[in-house]
Amino acid sequence: MNGVTRLEELLAALLRNGSSLASSTIGLGFALALIDSRFGTRNLAVLPNMRIATLGIGLFILLPVLRVLLMLFVFIREGDARLAITAGLVFAIILLGIVLGFYATSGMAG
Repeated sequence: MNGVTRLEELLAALLRNGSSLASSTIGLGFALALIDSRFGTRNLAVLPNMRIATLGIGLFILLPVLRVLLMLFVFIREGDARLAITAGLVFAIILLGIVLGFYATSGMAG
C-alpha cells in the first residue's frame, strides 16, 4: 500500500506545483502585457509579452501528459508490468495524437 500512497503524493505534487507555475506564468504574461500596452492598444493579443501567457497555457496542456509519464516511470520502477504497459500505451496514443495534429496542421498551411 506504500507504493500507492507514494504515487498519489508524487502526482499531487506534480499537479499542484505545475498548476501554480502555469498560473503564475499566465499572470506574469498578462501583467507585462498590460504594463506594456501604453494605454492605447485595444488588442492585447498582438503584444509580445502575451507569448509568456501562451507559455503558461502550454504548461497547463502539458500537465496531463507529464502525469502519464510520471505514472509510467513509477510503474516501471515498482515492477508492475501490467500497469506500466497500460501507461505506456496511453503515452503512445498521446504522442500519436500530437504527431497527427502537427501533420494535419502543416498540411493545411501548405
